[in-house]
Amino acid sequence: MAEHHHHEISGKNLFITIILNIFITLSQIIGGVYSGSLALLSDASHNFSDVLALIIAYVANKLAKRPRTKSETFGYKRAEILAALFNASVLIGIAILLIIEAVKKFIYPEAVNSLWVIGLGLLSILLNAVSVLLIKDDSHDNMNMKAAYIHLLSDVLTSVAVVAGGVLMYFYKIVWVDPFVSLIIAFYLIWASFGLIKDSGGVLMQFAPNSVDIDKLSSQITDNLEIDNIHHIHLWRLNDHDIHLEAHLDFHKNVTLEESNKLIDKLESQLRKNFDINHTTFQCEYNRHDSKTII
Repeated sequence: MAEHHHHEISGKNLFITIILNIFITLSQIIGGVYSGSLALLSDASHNFSDVLALIIAYVANKLAKRPRTKSETFGYKRAEILAALFNASVLIGIAILLIIEAVKKFIYPEAVNSLWVIGLGLLSILLNAVSVLLIKDDSHDNMNMKAAYIHLLSDVLTSVAVVAGGVLMYFYKIVWVDPFVSLIIAFYLIWASFGLIKDSGGVLMQFAPNSVDIDKLSSQITDNLEIDNIHHIHLWRLNDHDIHLEAHLDFHKNVTLEESNKLIDKLESQLRKNFDINHTTFQCEYNRHDSKTII
């Protein structure tokens, strides 16, 4: 695995998307109330969640850049992971509420002013598409930005569904299309958020990253003739980019401290190049009778 380089996220584009989504949300709330459209109000509630999610993502991005201190030795690097988990969880909560409201609407259908639905749906598509393009690059290797990106991308898709539903209601007077579109929105949100919850939760639980095969890592380390065994491995991600490794190394010989340091320098270079591990802590041992299990 080649060493990765991660571009700096300024937060400027994220701030612009916040302003755009505040405008979309207010427009859709007014239009949803006036037209009586659940799909439009559903889209508005989703956009409102976007505003909150984007603000949280923006604050987390700023916190993550704070320097480390004696009391916060890792700094606030996991602020963005917490924000990603929170935002993805909010999406699922909104989806459940949409399902409940859609079922009610199926049972008690109401007339909808479809022209409002179509017009404001098109506005939402346009402004959210701009927002998606603004933060697309930042979302590739940052969970916090990916959560914000999913919020915005799902808004584009759901607004397309809202407009399609509005067209069907206008031309064919099919009232049940409105709650049906809400159900599609809800199930999409659940699907889109589940993977992000799994990934961010895995970081917080300090699970080993999927990108690193521990057996291959162990083999590469023991391929060095000086090493007899590697055991007590702990491998985890501090955030999206920083992978940490702790392990005990058994040496074949009772080498000097200087010799062990030279080997550790070599190992760190190999691990950074092949597994993108950028922080290692090795406990060097010789003829020590402890458990030799890898994990």
